[in-house]
Amino acid sequence: MAKIDSLVQDFLAQEKIAVVGVSDKRETGCNLAYRKLKESGYSVSAVNPRLTSFEGDPCYPDLKSIPEKPEAVFILTNPAVTEQVVQQCVDLGIQRVWMHCLMGTKPGLAASMTSVSQEAVRMCRENGIEVIPGSCPNQFLKPDFGHTLMRGMFRTFGFLRVD
Repeated sequence: MAKIDSLVQDFLAQEKIAVVGVSDKRETGCNLAYRKLKESGYSVSAVNPRLTSFEGDPCYPDLKSIPEKPEAVFILTNPAVTEQVVQQCVDLGIQRVWMHCLMGTKPGLAASMTSVSQEAVRMCRENGIEVIPGSCPNQFLKPDFGHTLMRGMFRTFGFLRVD
């Protein structure tokens, strides 16, 4: 099994997942991930500092405001914000982080379409946090046709390697 597959399995084996970057302004992959995780039975917490609710559920300004500490965090934000979120994970002892990237996990492949910060990846690794630096849960958790196709293409072209 490829390393990304074991990281994904471990991430998705957690029950409490925070989703950072949900939006009420437009439909995003983050919103879809929130819904898919929730529909799959996960305890999901939405995080966005300018929202108090998301789709009828509480929305928290940051990770430390979530009443029950998440076991894993999915991030779809600007890379500079990703670094702040990872620092919160370090401070809270959260051990699993997934940073979204539209084009797989190869650094620099989609610089304008990524939440991945190489500094945040370094912070994760230096602090014992299992990190998935790219891709998207929507490609692995009950994927629709488009996400299945993306996962297959990215795997074929080596864009889903985590070293």
